[in-house]
Amino acid sequence: MNRRKFIQTSTLAVAGTATFTSMAFPSPANRKIGIQLYTLRDVISKDAKGVLKQLADLGYQELETFGYNDGMLFGMKAKEFGDYVKSLGMSVPSGHYSLGKSERSKARKGTILNDWERAVTDAKEVGQEYMVLAHLADDERKTLDDYKFVCEKLNTAGELCKKNGLRMNYHNHAFEFDKIGDQLPYDFMLSELDPKLVGMEMDMYWTTFAERNPVDYFEKYPGRFEQWHLKDMDKTDRKKNADLGTGSIDFKKLLSYASLAGLKHAYLEHDSFPKSSWESVKADVIYAKTL
Repeated sequence: MNRRKFIQTSTLAVAGTATFTSMAFPSPANRKIGIQLYTLRDVISKDAKGVLKQLADLGYQELETFGYNDGMLFGMKAKEFGDYVKSLGMSVPSGHYSLGKSERSKARKGTILNDWERAVTDAKEVGQEYMVLAHLADDERKTLDDYKFVCEKLNTAGELCKKNGLRMNYHNHAFEFDKIGDQLPYDFMLSELDPKLVGMEMDMYWTTFAERNPVDYFEKYPGRFEQWHLKDMDKTDRKKNADLGTGSIDFKKLLSYASLAGLKHAYLEHDSFPKSSWESVKADVIYAKTL
């Protein structure tokens, strides 16, 4: 897909200054370091408990899950998984889920369209605060009508979440910023989603990859970006992830807008690695402690 030449300085430029109030992101002493477990997808299926123990030992405190299916997480029943995480001194504020309309996900149990009630029950048992629609497959997002359908189902899913003390979120990639006609799907979603029922989990890498400035969205839709993915961009090849703090995204500047955005939880994540998943996980937590 052809894109304009990426200019990092303009992407992260901030016009003027802002003063924030008591709607504050927790002070540095109280912030907890989170990780999206997809980062360790190459090893967690082999020894989930061992991987979780190592994360706790490294200083990670919050986990975001992926792969929930038929009451199971990483080979454990949801409650067993939640209890084990708690025994390590960590928590699970959030989990990723599928829409369930695509041919690839229709058979999965615990999607928005298939057995969502059970997924909500299990999420509560794990101790989650958020349930996140993680990704839309190609056949789930071809037209604006497809996005309208997604928003309707998200609002409905969000109603059930709210009744059970949970909160629905949507996690973006870059494709939501590819115009359909004269509309950006991401902007369309923000207009269609009920903010009382659905918040946003902004992926800083994918938003930047799409040549969009996250701060512009924080200013236009304050309070709606409750969760973030902190994923850095390689300075040479923007299609690759860098270890946190070594790439081209200025996370310290972005985090200065945490209150305006409405940030509650942030998770380190990698889709790719300079060397290996574990080396990145170790490097990321060291940098995260400086934020």
